[in-house]
Amino acid sequence: MAKFETRVQELKYNVLKETIKYLDSNKEVDYNTVSTISHTIIPGNKPSFRCCVYKERAIVEERVKLTLGASSKVDTNVIKVIPIACDECPLGGYTISDACRGCIAHKCYEACPKKCITFNEELRASIDKSKCVNCGMCAKACPYSAIENRVRPCEKACKQKAISASNDPSGTNEAVINDEKCIHCGQCVYTCPFGAIVDVSYIKEILELLKNAPKNGEHIYAVVAPSIGGNFTNFKNGQIVNAIKKLGFYEVVEAALGADMVALDESHELEERGMLTSSCCPAFALYIRKFFPELSQYISTSLSPMAQIGKYIKENDDKAKVVFIGPCTAKKSEIKHPNVRNYVDSAMTFEELQAFIDARNIDVASLEEVDFKKGSSFGRGFAKCGGLSKAVEQALQETNSSFKVNGVNVDGIDNIKKVLLELKKGNAPFNFIEGMACEGGCIGGPCNLEHTIRNKLAVDKYSGAAEHQIKENISKEGKI
Repeated sequence: MAKFETRVQELKYNVLKETIKYLDSNKEVDYNTVSTISHTIIPGNKPSFRCCVYKERAIVEERVKLTLGASSKVDTNVIKVIPIACDECPLGGYTISDACRGCIAHKCYEACPKKCITFNEELRASIDKSKCVNCGMCAKACPYSAIENRVRPCEKACKQKAISASNDPSGTNEAVINDEKCIHCGQCVYTCPFGAIVDVSYIKEILELLKNAPKNGEHIYAVVAPSIGGNFTNFKNGQIVNAIKKLGFYEVVEAALGADMVALDESHELEERGMLTSSCCPAFALYIRKFFPELSQYISTSLSPMAQIGKYIKENDDKAKVVFIGPCTAKKSEIKHPNVRNYVDSAMTFEELQAFIDARNIDVASLEEVDFKKGSSFGRGFAKCGGLSKAVEQALQETNSSFKVNGVNVDGIDNIKKVLLELKKGNAPFNFIEGMACEGGCIGGPCNLEHTIRNKLAVDKYSGAAEHQIKENISKEGKI
């Protein structure tokens, strides 16, 4: 079943799968556990991805510790750096490349506010790093584009500049995360080519929930994100639902059904307040609170689809526990929010679900399709940027409202920042902002199994196969 875009995903998968298999064996977790798992994943003496097997095992052991020790109740930041795995990518900043022609215009020198550019005997430019402030003016001025900004992949991915080098006195320069700026979007997790940045896993506590459910008289519900339609594309969705139930879940419910409920709530709220920013993407909402706190007043008070359907489930089943499954690292943070933690007990990703299914040796291809509580085509559309806006417009239409939505759909932090700056200035030409931290929306989430055009098309097909009325779908499917 396993299919990977990168070896980083493969390593994450193997750690998760072997950890689950170890926990399933009913062995006690002690000081030998981590070593046992690392030797299972890295056998023999031949390295396969780092300089030696000893470093490989050390990296695996740190990953296993994060899997065994994480708790959704206590973790402050769900994104962690594994120092030993960080390759301490060169801190180049702006650098003169071989493309420098030694021209006589010296536009780079004239543009530099610190005058830190000098020229050698061949008139080739160089930068005095002791003076350079990385403003980039020289690069803009160079007619040959000979000046490059060499930025670490993780730093480049983090648009809110939450990642930097440690600059430790000992000489190490591994990446560190500033929790005050981090919005838990996970783009650094997906981007780091060494797998040195990881999202914590709550798989151990999920296993315990499932194991203890019978004696505690509990029903463990799995709430799956609508972007499931773009994952596990070699199988039918009903087969994946069956596999999830075979893991021990009592029932499977689509978060898109919660999205239908949110669309109705947000349409009413937008009509009442006149200006609104969406609350469905936790990274987007957190970005506003941290970087544009004065605009927090516009964030919708509606719960996210995950939290909304979790609330609905628990209101209708007093034995319910809820586990969210999706492509998002920020959801692992959202479940600790005071407005959410009573409705959703834990969360895991599609990557973790795949490892879970394979650790239990479930042959998905042989399974029959099983039905589950579904969302409408509009609820499923929340998986892509712009889907929420369409759903809100549909909800207003179904409630015979005359209110007109003049919305703007933005994905990616750079684009979000531009729109929020426009709102901050006042007199914005829109009344609704749908923001998604990941490019493309949830289908661009860091923990999707793949990020290809085929998967995006699969989400469109999945959405189109559902009910095309929001209220009617809630009436039909909203019975727990």
